[in-house]
Amino acid sequence: MPTHYQGSNQQVAALDLFIKLTRASESILSKLFKPINDAGLTASQFGVLEALYHLGPMCQREIASKILKSTGNLTMVIDNLEKRQLAQRVRDTKDRRMITVSLLPAGKELIASIFPAHVERLTQAFSVLSTEETVQLNNLLRKVGHHVATLSVDRQALTS
Repeated sequence: MPTHYQGSNQQVAALDLFIKLTRASESILSKLFKPINDAGLTASQFGVLEALYHLGPMCQREIASKILKSTGNLTMVIDNLEKRQLAQRVRDTKDRRMITVSLLPAGKELIASIFPAHVERLTQAFSVLSTEETVQLNNLLRKVGHHVATLSVDRQALTS
């Protein structure tokens, strides 16, 4: 459903694009992450396990940056992974401020067992796009993501 906002052509186009992007994202998350949820993982927990599986042990700040979550939110996510004995925090003996998160054997086994099917679901979801369209969409989304990261939020406009 397009926007019914009566603004400028640029505003209407931006709102319509945002609606489509949000709907596509929600559709992907709700359909493709169901098996991950069925495995007892949240999207954030899956993201942490996947990052650790492919990139190795990291500090929480690095993980937060990789999966685009706040370090505060990540603390709870990692707490829950530790409770399930899927990951662990290890304090550096030389610099006690440095804490590294790593996978435990059960975490490695879980992510190794569910990741290939996840990749296959993503491959099927995006198979509607040609190779050229996939490259183009990747480039466009990266461009928007980098641009939005440089914007400052006008708090005054939000409260008016």
